[in-house]
Amino acid sequence: MTPFIKKKDIKKDWYIINAQNVAVGRLAAFISKVLRGKNKPTFNPHIDNGDFVVVTNIDKIKFTGKKFTNKKYYKHTGHPGGIKESSPASLKERNKTEDILKLAVKRMLPGGPLAKKQLTKLKIYNGEKHPHEIQKPKIIEFDKLNKRNLVK
Repeated sequence: MTPFIKKKDIKKDWYIINAQNVAVGRLAAFISKVLRGKNKPTFNPHIDNGDFVVVTNIDKIKFTGKKFTNKKYYKHTGHPGGIKESSPASLKERNKTEDILKLAVKRMLPGGPLAKKQLTKLKIYNGEKHPHEIQKPKIIEFDKLNKRNLVK
């Protein structure tokens, strides 16, 4: 049985991931586990036990197959006929490459207020630079964890 952890005992680490030439879905699945805290032995589904994740080089992220042009994201405004559609290609044209990964991670987290709080611990940046050096993030070489993570 997993012991319940107190709020004062929770230690949040910082991780940095380089997203250059990495598959979006695989990266989003890994990030959602870290944000929820499922990689820790003290995981409880109702406690925010996850860590912070900094993702760099998001503008060089890749899709496998034809998903970059064929994949569709839908949202509804709430009005009749108010369904809106976008694709990763259209998001990249509008310089919203951060939203591609954020949408993927958001949809892999459970719904509710706790998931919204966990999603705020995801920091996404276009280039190599980020303002989180003071937190001393640990580097995760995601492309080396599995050979299928890297898209050529």
